[in-house]
Amino acid sequence: MGHEENAEFFKGRGAQVNAHNKFLKNKYVLEHMEGLDEPMLENTATQLFVETPKKIVSESNSPDLSHMYSINPYQGCEHGCIYCYARNTHEYYGFSAGLDFERKIITKPNAPELLEAYFNKKNYKPVCILLSGNTDCYQPVERKLQITRSLLELFLKYRNPVSIITKNNLILRDLDIITELAAMNLVHVNISMTSLNEQLRQKLEPRTVTATGRLAVIEKLSEKGVPVRVMAAPIIPGLNSNEVPNIIKAAAGRGALAAGFTIVRLNGSVGELFSDWIYKAFPDRAEKVLNMIKSCHDGKLNDSDFGRRMSGEGQVAESIHQLFKMACNRFMADRDMPPFNYDLFVPRNGKQVSLFGE
Repeated sequence: MGHEENAEFFKGRGAQVNAHNKFLKNKYVLEHMEGLDEPMLENTATQLFVETPKKIVSESNSPDLSHMYSINPYQGCEHGCIYCYARNTHEYYGFSAGLDFERKIITKPNAPELLEAYFNKKNYKPVCILLSGNTDCYQPVERKLQITRSLLELFLKYRNPVSIITKNNLILRDLDIITELAAMNLVHVNISMTSLNEQLRQKLEPRTVTATGRLAVIEKLSEKGVPVRVMAAPIIPGLNSNEVPNIIKAAAGRGALAAGFTIVRLNGSVGELFSDWIYKAFPDRAEKVLNMIKSCHDGKLNDSDFGRRMSGEGQVAESIHQLFKMACNRFMADRDMPPFNYDLFVPRNGKQVSLFGE
């Protein structure tokens, strides 16, 4: 891929290209460009696809995320965050991790029925389930489809703990359910925030809510007694790493009870997409940022080593860890997320009583 400083930047999208899907034998190429009077244009409209999976709750057994249970009502995400590790999963569906990830959204409308069946398994014991481990459960299409809301209704009905991670203020639509869950210590909300710099956010996460909007979400949730954690993630050395203290300070000022962070990792096609993006978006510092990311991951953009892949190592990573620790000690001392209550789960004694009919 070219690294021309004057390359046109594709506004409104994170990825600037469609990376080749390694699972596909063939790919489209544009040849004989000199014979065309105008460039080949792609349809930029978002498309929805329906999947009907047989199960909806995933369990991660990786050492980093041991026994983490999650539900992803959507695959692909219109938010278009360029760094998103979930981009690679789009390739399993025959799509590209690049622009396809942002424009071809897979929906799972049968997710609520599958969750209710999961709760009704004979030997089920309540565990905290994350919405979502992969893409944002409150991305734009949720406004219309309301799959996430239907899932939350089930968490409330069965009194099962749920942890939500999002960067979209659409979560406030479901404040009625979330407030009820919070009153029983059945919900944690994690608001992802990468930057307070609006110019950086617009390029890094082009279709997301502004930082001001996310801080307002933290404040409104906190006012209603909902425990909120700010996720300063991912931290990209040389791009947003200096913002860690300000992000934590701003979130704490709105009522956040805890903070977390990860250091960016650029596995699979994401490394190619991010490299292309940063040379176009920030050509003056692209080389420096990429080298600093590599320094956190044993000299590579691609890092699959457990223990290091999300936290990094080396001097640059250690300085970020120290910055985060000092900010938490300064702005969030004596705060903590309340523990979940696992004693309220309402078993159905093997008989499925459904929100969706018999």
